[in-house]
Amino acid sequence: MPGVRRECPAFKGAAKPTSVISRLSRDSRLVRDVSSFSFVHAADLHLGSPLTGLALRDPEIARRFGEATRTALSTLVTRTIEAEAAFMVIAGDVYDGEWRDNSVGLFFAREMARLERAGIPVFILRGNHDAESVVTRAVTLPDNVTSFGTRRPETHTLDDLRVALHGQSFPDRQVGENLAASYPAPVPGHFNIGVLHTSLTGRPPHADYAPCSLADLAARGYGYWALGHVHAFEVVSEDPPVVFPGNIQGRSIRETGEKGAVLVTVTDGEVSGLERMIVDEARWARVEIAADGAEDLAGLVAMAREALRPHVAAAEGRPLALRLRLSGESPLYGWALANRALLIDEMQNACHQADAEAWLEKLELDLAPPADARPLVPLDASLDLAALLGEAANDPHFREEAAGQIGLLVNKLPAGLVDPAAPFGEELNTLVAEARALLAERIAEGS
Repeated sequence: MPGVRRECPAFKGAAKPTSVISRLSRDSRLVRDVSSFSFVHAADLHLGSPLTGLALRDPEIARRFGEATRTALSTLVTRTIEAEAAFMVIAGDVYDGEWRDNSVGLFFAREMARLERAGIPVFILRGNHDAESVVTRAVTLPDNVTSFGTRRPETHTLDDLRVALHGQSFPDRQVGENLAASYPAPVPGHFNIGVLHTSLTGRPPHADYAPCSLADLAARGYGYWALGHVHAFEVVSEDPPVVFPGNIQGRSIRETGEKGAVLVTVTDGEVSGLERMIVDEARWARVEIAADGAEDLAGLVAMAREALRPHVAAAEGRPLALRLRLSGESPLYGWALANRALLIDEMQNACHQADAEAWLEKLELDLAPPADARPLVPLDASLDLAALLGEAANDPHFREEAAGQIGLLVNKLPAGLVDPAAPFGEELNTLVAEARALLAERIAEGS
């Protein structure tokens, strides 16, 4: 089957996402003409996914972030209808896991019914999060939804468009074999689409599921590969077009930047353009702030506020969860450790000064004392307090006792409230290092 037209400008420089975006005409006559049509490729909806972060800081903003995934899907459906897309493909992980109740399934069915009323078919397969053995509840989906089976690859055709879609769902969460190797030959006279939930040859930090190579995909002779599993947008290949659309909504600080799906246009049996459809409702961002230029707290707040402005602008009015990292040699080093709670509030203050919808997700401190900071002066000049504190921090018995005390505190908290590996937002090494620095600051103040 033919692949991508080499001269198509939509695929020049595919390594940069912005360069593969082709702003195509929304002329409905093109959509209805068999020689030219468009379809939506989405993946990794993760409906029912729990929110990570923000919940303890502000319940209202946590609620808004928690609803963002559903809102993003509703927006995607609306945009699909407006684009008069011929059909939609969802390449795995519609759900984040087993449902607590039927509300998740009812919501998805309601949105698919909107597409049915618009005459738009939907083809979905199960990924590792919603594998057949994982999600056992069911809500009857509208007639426009076709699901790929789990036993072997299946082919579904849209004869009026001369389109054939090939795919296989995950029967279980762990799929280690190369599913693509057994996908069927292309249907002659049709535009063939491979739908696959895969890590390809590996996309850390994503788990290695249904591994395969680009050569495996190209060997099938399809006109387009609609992939899922990787949550970042990526045009992996131009010929044949192999695309990860990314997920439709970032769910934690690990998923930053804009999120959405892809509108694919096919002309005369070949992909002629890609357009990202950004539908996310809320954003996450990391911000690095070199604090060595701030002499006091007011200066640090002003510096943070200015560093946040580009991220606020990029969010375009969406709620924005920010992880700030303060680094560098700073005269505020000791004060910051001794007044961490106040500093967190001031950084939230800086976020709100930048924009009312900017929220602090977490503050990371990587500060160091200035080179000319005063040394620790003990009452007994024969003692090297800095060395003593260093030895205590690295003493295995001390660390074991510290870990035990942290464990006791964690056991007193409600189940699921904190991450046992980092119950106070930091690992043991960080907590010990900060305790050492804080004690040193208090000793210095006392001396």
